[in-house]
Amino acid sequence: MVTIRRSIVGTTLLTLGALALAACGAGGGGAADGASGAGSPPGQGGGGADTPVTIGLTYVPNIQFAPWYVAEEAGYFTDAGVEVTLRHHGQDEDLFGALAAGVEQVVVSAGDEILQARSQGVDVVDFATVYQDYPVRLVVPADSPIHTLADLRGASIGIPGRYGQSWFGLLAALEQAGLTEHDVTIAEIGFTQQTALSAGRVDAVVGFVNNDVPKFRSAGLAVRVLDQDPVPLVGVGMGAAGAMIESEPAALAGILTAVHRAVQDIVADPQVAIDAAREHIPGTITPDQEEAMRRSIEATIPLYGDVDAAAWGTPEVGRWQGMADFMSAQGLLEGAVSPGEAVTDEIAANQ
Repeated sequence: MVTIRRSIVGTTLLTLGALALAACGAGGGGAADGASGAGSPPGQGGGGADTPVTIGLTYVPNIQFAPWYVAEEAGYFTDAGVEVTLRHHGQDEDLFGALAAGVEQVVVSAGDEILQARSQGVDVVDFATVYQDYPVRLVVPADSPIHTLADLRGASIGIPGRYGQSWFGLLAALEQAGLTEHDVTIAEIGFTQQTALSAGRVDAVVGFVNNDVPKFRSAGLAVRVLDQDPVPLVGVGMGAAGAMIESEPAALAGILTAVHRAVQDIVADPQVAIDAAREHIPGTITPDQEEAMRRSIEATIPLYGDVDAAAWGTPEVGRWQGMADFMSAQGLLEGAVSPGEAVTDEIAANQ
C-alpha cells in the first residue's frame, strides 16, 4: 500500500519548522486560533453566512503557511463570510486522516498527493492551486562537476525518503534526464540534506527552492540548483472533501478569495507574512530566525506566479491527466483514478 505521509507543508518544512520551534520550545499539533477580523465590506463576499470551516495546515507552524495566517489576521476569511479555524497537524498525523474523519473540511496539500490519496479511496478533491510552479529541485555543491540532470548518472542522491513531493520530484527529474532510479544511488537520509551535502556523503540532494536552498546558503554552503523543464506534477493548493465541494461551494470560493488577497499582500510586502507568522509560531522569534523566514518567503513568492491574474488559484485541470499518467507509470498510484474526480475548477469560477 502506498503510504501518504506528509505534504510539502510537512515533509519540506520540517527543517525550517524545527528551526523556529527549537527556540520557541513548543510543538505543533493543536488547533490555532479561529478566524478574526471585522465584518464583510462591499464586494469582498463570496462565502456562506459565516460558514465554519477548519483548514488543516500540515505539520508545525511555519512561515510557508503565511497566506493562511495573513488571511486570518487581516480578517479576509471573515470578509468572505467564512468562519475559519486553522489547525496544525501533529508530526505523525496522517495527511488526510482528519479530513476523512470530518475534523477538517479543507486541507493544504500538493496536487500530486491529492491524486495519490484519491487512488487510495480518500474522498478529497483539489479546488485551488497556490504554488503555480513545482518547488522540488536537485541541488549540488557550487563546485560540483554535475551541471545537468543527465550528469546525475552514477551519482548518489540524498532524499528524505521514498514518499511525498521530494520523491515524486526526483522521479520526474530522472525521467526528464532519461534516467531511472537504477542509474543513480538513492540514499534515504531523512532531513539531513545540508549535513550530507556539505560533508560530501552524497553528490546531490533533493531540495525545495523556497526552503532548503535558502537555508543552505544562509549557512554558508555554496550550492547550485540544476535547471530542469516543467514537470508533470502540481504543487501546493487546497483540497476539500467531496461532500464539501457539493454542499459549500460558496464557502470554498470565499476561502480561495481570502487566500488570494493574502498572497497579493505578501508579494507586495513580504514583511506582512513574517508579522502574521509571529502570531502563530509560539515563543519568541530571534533575529536570525526572522531572517531565515524572510529568505524563505522571498524564495516562495516566485512560486505563486502572477498573483494579479483574475484566474489565479484556478486549477489547470488539463495538467492533471499528464500527472495521472506519470504517477501511474511510476507506480505511485494504487489503482486507476480519474483526474476529473480529483480536481475541479468550478470553485474558483464562483469567486
